[in-house]
Amino acid sequence: MEYFTIFQFQNKCMQVVHMSAECYPVAKVGGLGDVVGALPKYFNQTEGNDAIVVMPWVENKFTQTHRFVVDHQAVLPFGRRILQVKILRNHDLGYKLYMVQVEGFENRTQVYGYRNDAYHFIAFQVATLNWIHQWEHLPDVIHCHDFHTGFVPFYMSHSHQFPRLRNVPSIFTIHNGNYQGMMSWDVVDYFPWFDTWKLPLLKWNNTLNAMATAVKCAWRVTTVSPQYMKELMQDSSLSELFHQESQKCVGILNGIDNEEWNPETDKHLRHHYSVDTVSEGKRANKEEVCGHFHFDPELPLVSFIGRFAHQKGVDVLSDAVWRAINTYDAEMNFLIVGSGDPQLARGLEQMKRYSRGKFNCYIGYNEELARKVYAASDFLVMPSRFEPCGLNQFYALRYGTLPIVRTVGGLLDSIIDMNDENGCGIRFIQMNSNDILHALYRASELYLDKEKFATMRQHAMNQDFSWEKSIKQYTQLYKNAMP
Repeated sequence: MEYFTIFQFQNKCMQVVHMSAECYPVAKVGGLGDVVGALPKYFNQTEGNDAIVVMPWVENKFTQTHRFVVDHQAVLPFGRRILQVKILRNHDLGYKLYMVQVEGFENRTQVYGYRNDAYHFIAFQVATLNWIHQWEHLPDVIHCHDFHTGFVPFYMSHSHQFPRLRNVPSIFTIHNGNYQGMMSWDVVDYFPWFDTWKLPLLKWNNTLNAMATAVKCAWRVTTVSPQYMKELMQDSSLSELFHQESQKCVGILNGIDNEEWNPETDKHLRHHYSVDTVSEGKRANKEEVCGHFHFDPELPLVSFIGRFAHQKGVDVLSDAVWRAINTYDAEMNFLIVGSGDPQLARGLEQMKRYSRGKFNCYIGYNEELARKVYAASDFLVMPSRFEPCGLNQFYALRYGTLPIVRTVGGLLDSIIDMNDENGCGIRFIQMNSNDILHALYRASELYLDKEKFATMRQHAMNQDFSWEKSIKQYTQLYKNAMP
């Protein structure tokens, strides 16, 4: 087994274990994967730091085409069964990646969506802690991400199986507070031994709740933007709990991987550009994308890229686009790229017939197309009902595309309106098609003001939302949590 030599913090060395269900490029469903894929990479750029990622095994293209070696083998008592566990290691990502393969769950080809998801994530959490508990030198911090790892802080503090982990700080980050991991009480039979009088730590509103458990038991709780932490305290099913635990709660805005998202080097683009050549570069990319979707490249291109989920507001956006084209005859092109709700996808496909060549869509996940659309678009619209952080607005800024965002969560924290000093986008407040239409009208007026539009585009590309800024805050958080 590979162990880790840990120096004291004053010698600038910390080891952090990240536990997550997702990690880009191994397995990604949403922003969680992007964050977990980048945070350890940039944390390790400080000399001596050692962040690793531990995640469940997924049988997919990445795991089939990359070399893994078995680092640890064990057995896991799980209910009435004894399961075989393998922990496999890979070194291709700029940090050590460990994937936990548990008997009975090793053939899963997707991250989520199975009937036994709850049991799988419990087995993953317990197997990982069993392994860490055996290390000669324990990590300085265990950083858990979303409800799939929500019971880890409880196990570390209250399970008799892990006495050595009681003094290891646990950090819990909420990437999306709507997915809390509410489960049937029978899964507790699969937990490591703990005193039953501690059962109240596991529940919220008389339901077993993994996220609530983590908020109660973790040493520190973070969200992915300061504004989203405020919103969770003001208007969520766990608001009372967040107020009770407010002394350990903080919001830290996500960053993006500037090496991965760079219009000068993006392997998906034919036409590369920098802040100095943004006008010519975006024009070339716009002509390519407009040619593919049969748009007039002289008109402003407004795009949406993301999931067709209630959170993202595509239903309201589609109504606003319909009205812009058919009621107000807007001189704009609209492109929606994404997947999700099949009924909404069918409606968007039908809407193309009545859009007079000003609306088109692509249904599905296509990373190369998404990159091209970021590079080609003049505006990217994000009409989210709620948005813990959002990453698309950062990608848009990086590619010289001005975000049109609703003032919630991380969108409020990151985008300054065009009428304010250092404006880099357009904001609207209400979640309705009227407010979106007004924002689109402002975008069309801005597009006609070529000088201001060019200045804002260059200013957008000069925004710094890299991970380096966030890493400093996480490093301080870890330092403050350490005994």
